[in-house]
Amino acid sequence: MQDLTHSGGAQEFGAPVLALCGFSGSGKTTLLEAAIPHLIARGISVAAIKHDSHGFIVDREGKDSDRLFRAGATVALRGPSEQFLRRGVSSALTLQATLSDLARDHDLLLVEGHKDTPLPKLWVGNAETTAPPESVTGVQGILPWGSDRLKIFLDFVDSWLPNAWCERSLFAGLLVGGKSSRMGTPKQLISFGGSTLGEIAAYALTEALAEQGTTAGEDRAPRVVILGAGLLPESLQSLPRLTDLPGLHGPITGLLAAHRWMPHAAWILVACDHPRVSAADIRWLIGQRKPGRWAILPRQPDNHPCPTLALYEPQALTVLERSLLVRGPAGVRLPELFDHQRSFIGPQFTRGVVNVNTPQELKAEAELVEQSRQIEQSFVNGETKGTNDKF
Repeated sequence: MQDLTHSGGAQEFGAPVLALCGFSGSGKTTLLEAAIPHLIARGISVAAIKHDSHGFIVDREGKDSDRLFRAGATVALRGPSEQFLRRGVSSALTLQATLSDLARDHDLLLVEGHKDTPLPKLWVGNAETTAPPESVTGVQGILPWGSDRLKIFLDFVDSWLPNAWCERSLFAGLLVGGKSSRMGTPKQLISFGGSTLGEIAAYALTEALAEQGTTAGEDRAPRVVILGAGLLPESLQSLPRLTDLPGLHGPITGLLAAHRWMPHAAWILVACDHPRVSAADIRWLIGQRKPGRWAILPRQPDNHPCPTLALYEPQALTVLERSLLVRGPAGVRLPELFDHQRSFIGPQFTRGVVNVNTPQELKAEAELVEQSRQIEQSFVNGETKGTNDKF
């Protein structure tokens, strides 16, 4: 496993990872048992991975499930309120693979033990000694014996987790389709205010993501990717492109293609039917990111969430993948996938969220732009006697 002592783990696995380490008897399990309900109350879904170098007993000899496991099978147990998976050790089932699998539907991965593994750690002291051995790396803090360790732990997580959550790569997918039956031409090629709708969306994304790239580092610099096989304006033809997945239609196919290409990344999705989208709209989406929010969707004028000007964390895209398996393509709609605990449905923050599907709607937006320009000009000229708040 690569050294993650200076990383939160979201970039590598899809969710932040924090190890709680200490000698036997230091109270690691007791601390986690007390802390996890507080984290869940904050809306954070938690997975716990316990390391036991001596082995463990999870089933009773002679039970049906134990007999099947000893016969060589991987055994899954399902009950009314819980399920359990028991499998043997294999070279493929590494800690890294386990963390990546659990990250698909959790906000925080807590590892108990693994003091010699290169992960960010909190060290739990015991009655004899507080400091960790010199060989233990990545220690972010120490929880001394006799201190209020629950408070220290929760304060650390509250400070560390939001930054660790946002460490993962951030990409933007620009949805481009074929000929629009109602518009008469692919939307990304339609002119609006001197630019095409495709260029307007791409410029908004590029400007907002450029600001993110100043701190992400070259290997994780955000970028814009074309999603779909539609024709492009000449100015956008150098952007990387992902083709649609076979058998799927609409924004779902582009979003899933993006997720499968970069499964640990967060994705901003923008369609080419938002003529007034701006970098400010994209910054707003980015600014709403926090652990526990798997999807961020603004509201449209009809009060419905807008799935084509939205931000999706990899956990949200896992929900989408699983829903497709259960319901099939015809039964999945993006706005309906995320419950209120796992998404943020924000206010209608600008006209950028408005999408157009007919020439009449596009003309109406152009007229609003012109009216807004005239009002701004009247302010400059000192001619305005009132205000108009619909812009």
